[in-house]
Amino acid sequence: MGPQVGHFLERHRTAVQVALDCLAWAVAVPLALVLRYEFETTSNEWGPFTPSGLLAQVLLACAIQCALGLAFGLYRGLWRYGSFDEVAHLARSTVVVTVCLAVINAILAHQLVPMSVVFFSGVIALVLMAAVRYLWRLSLERRNRPKEADAAPVLVFGAGEGAVQLLTSMLRNPSSPYLPVGLLDDNPSKRKLRIMGVPVLGNRSTIAEAVRRTGATTLILAVPSAGPELVRELSEVALDLGVDLKVLPPIDELLDGVVGLGDLRPVSEADLLGRHLIDTDVDAIAGYLTGRRVLVTGAGGSIGSELCFQIARFAPAELVMLDRDESALHALQLRLEGRAMLDTRNLVVCDIRDRDALDAAFREHRPEVVFHAAALKHLPLLEMHPKEAVKTNVFGTRNVLEAALAHRVSRLINISTDKAADPVSVLGYSKRIAERLTAEVAARTDLPYVSVRFGNVLGSRGSVLTAFRAQLESGGPITVTHPEVTRYFMMVEEAVQLVIQAGAIGRPGEALVLDMGEPVRIDDVARRLAAQAPRPVEIVYTGLRPGEKLHEVLRGANEADERVAHPLISHVPVPPLEASAVEALAADLPDVEVVASLVTLCTTAPQSAPGTTTEPR
Repeated sequence: MGPQVGHFLERHRTAVQVALDCLAWAVAVPLALVLRYEFETTSNEWGPFTPSGLLAQVLLACAIQCALGLAFGLYRGLWRYGSFDEVAHLARSTVVVTVCLAVINAILAHQLVPMSVVFFSGVIALVLMAAVRYLWRLSLERRNRPKEADAAPVLVFGAGEGAVQLLTSMLRNPSSPYLPVGLLDDNPSKRKLRIMGVPVLGNRSTIAEAVRRTGATTLILAVPSAGPELVRELSEVALDLGVDLKVLPPIDELLDGVVGLGDLRPVSEADLLGRHLIDTDVDAIAGYLTGRRVLVTGAGGSIGSELCFQIARFAPAELVMLDRDESALHALQLRLEGRAMLDTRNLVVCDIRDRDALDAAFREHRPEVVFHAAALKHLPLLEMHPKEAVKTNVFGTRNVLEAALAHRVSRLINISTDKAADPVSVLGYSKRIAERLTAEVAARTDLPYVSVRFGNVLGSRGSVLTAFRAQLESGGPITVTHPEVTRYFMMVEEAVQLVIQAGAIGRPGEALVLDMGEPVRIDDVARRLAAQAPRPVEIVYTGLRPGEKLHEVLRGANEADERVAHPLISHVPVPPLEASAVEALAADLPDVEVVASLVTLCTTAPQSAPGTTTEPR
């Protein structure tokens, strides 16, 4: 079908449909009559049935078909042409037309055609009308298919629902940059299938052969639920074969779960590190936020800003965002509200080191739930300046806890780190002490004051990905501390989901730890990123820095792994530490003594009995 004919049929679709359906009946009735009399075409052999009766039957069938077609919506464009919905309604209308013809024939004094012809012609007419619709649809799809000269040949890994939606987007879009030439799937039952005309060529072990056979230049992973191992494996295969790899985002990031060409993207650093998104069922348990006054410290940071963004979804009565960085608050308000006038009292410029200013903020806003995300977190800097870690991570946390108690905060979630598990660095020591201070307040009050411990957050400021990306943009080299060093990683959205969930399921004083799967070898990440660079990039090993571990752990050697509310969330008991115990750190001590005191405080036996409770001030 040429383009001009196709455009004409589209412009006059209703008239053409009616004409073709009438033509189908005009063919079906005589054909049924001829078949009824075993191909005798002379009226002498038809008995009492005449050509005029045959003509009347055809005209009657056409008239009823037109009337019912309009009534059933066949000629009003209610369904996509040739779709299953349209064919189903076509079948229904054809049955009704056949029944009407049979009734009319039965009540006439002289039947127009034999009753068997009436029913047989209905079957033939339905087949013809459905065939015409199928051919028309097939023609339209071929006309909308991208031209081989304009589209890159691609292989699609996955033959499930996501792949079907993706193939539909490619094959019904003339301007599609991709033309699917083959499918790959590990499911043996799908071998040798053809989906929308595209053959399944094999599984992941035959990718190289499929690329050679088809000349594909791009491999698309059309499995939104793909795990990190599969993403990494296909990434390595694509690199070896010299083809691009495109992926679909996780299914929860897709709008209504519908897959389209616009969802395709290159493999991100998050994919290379192994996305491990976990459904923590936040919507079901975050009711404690709705209608409550919520305060977030460190609101302008990577974790704090995402916390504010997700908390806002649950309609708190007030969301107070506290940070000492006014520029960060400006960016946060712009993200949340699409404006940044900085003219609302819920933006609080305050340093948690300043006890009086912090108390004034709590007095004004009277928060009911507090998320404490303010902290210093860069390990090498804190090794050089341990007193700064004490001022913010220890004394700052103590100030927040005291303000929370004084103003009757009912829930507090302290953001911790995996470096607090068996700590060996100033960062780890200071955050471990913050966990213990939080546990002590919880032990005295029996309030759900808890800590949340997780690993490295992908894309946060100062993360390894940020550093690698900057090094690549400057031409390298990429610096790695040790070829065997491993780290746990998680998405910022995932980290914040855990923090919010902790406010609901955390028991007083404990730390919640997310199961983040297998640790990732940093050298592998660096090599994958280097391989994707437009020019060769060297990898340089600098050696572990003071306070760095070769392998991080999520729980200390003596910490139990109890999972009572979620199979992927551990509840770790934390021994309390009285606030008075940290007073020794306030003295003007040399850095070496400060670090020694931090180590001692991390191992000091609990000084308050977890079973005692007192009312907060």
